[in-house]
Amino acid sequence: MGLSQCGLNLNRRQQEMQPHGTEAFPCAAYFAHYGVETDAVIPWHWHEEIEVLYVKSGVLNVQIPTKHFRLSQGEGFVINSNVPHYACADPACELQSLLFHSRLISGAAESVFADKYIAPLLDCSIFDGCTLNEVSADSPAHFQQAFDALADEPFGFEFTARHHLSALCLALYQRFQHKFAQDNDKPNQDNRRIRKMLDYIHGHFAQDIKLADIAAAVDIGERESLRCFQRTLQTSPMQYLLKYRTNHAADLLTNQPAKSIALIATESGFDNPSHFAQIFKRFYQRTPREYRNTVR
Repeated sequence: MGLSQCGLNLNRRQQEMQPHGTEAFPCAAYFAHYGVETDAVIPWHWHEEIEVLYVKSGVLNVQIPTKHFRLSQGEGFVINSNVPHYACADPACELQSLLFHSRLISGAAESVFADKYIAPLLDCSIFDGCTLNEVSADSPAHFQQAFDALADEPFGFEFTARHHLSALCLALYQRFQHKFAQDNDKPNQDNRRIRKMLDYIHGHFAQDIKLADIAAAVDIGERESLRCFQRTLQTSPMQYLLKYRTNHAADLLTNQPAKSIALIATESGFDNPSHFAQIFKRFYQRTPREYRNTVR
């Protein structure tokens, strides 16, 4: 198994489709550099697996709905299952990460581990994400030992990784168990709404969509749509749409060098090349042509 290079395989809802590990051992370790020479951004996405991030060097900004964290060298972060998240290097970082499905820890769905510990933790809307140091003093060490086991694959590494990730999950349970009774559905409601609105944007970004169309995707008013985006992603729906279109265009500029910039603008939802160039430069500090030449 060993280490894998980070890479996202997203469906149009930005839900990650790539399995992490195998059906028999649903856990995987990743290492990547993010920065100027490579893409510095991990776009908004979510997955069923719990994810643990650790900054080996540099600085990483992590965002989950309603919260933003700035992680420096030696700091880590845990993200709950199915929680949308985004990250960007500032300006560069080396990132270790572990993704594991809850069944690695709980085993059978009817087990005491699943029913008593894991299910309440996954269903806790208050636990969307937190730093490793918030969990317990031992949590960074548990992460590193699980990561090293998956990276080096000594004899019995599966037991070692599972042991340390189980200890991390137990520490998470202890950290949040007093919150279970106070739990409310407000953050979960926002997450569900955001997923549906992102689903609509990702499926229709090339079309002439308006704020009313995005709000109608979840049957709420335009003002509530604005408030929900601001609470969760700290941006507006239309600003997110512009950034998503621009990121899509950057991918095309990189991966389809023969395609004209005018056609890329159209396929990315911009009404004319000059408007596209203006918006692209706002986000990437260079024109589309300059960006393509730099990538080459």
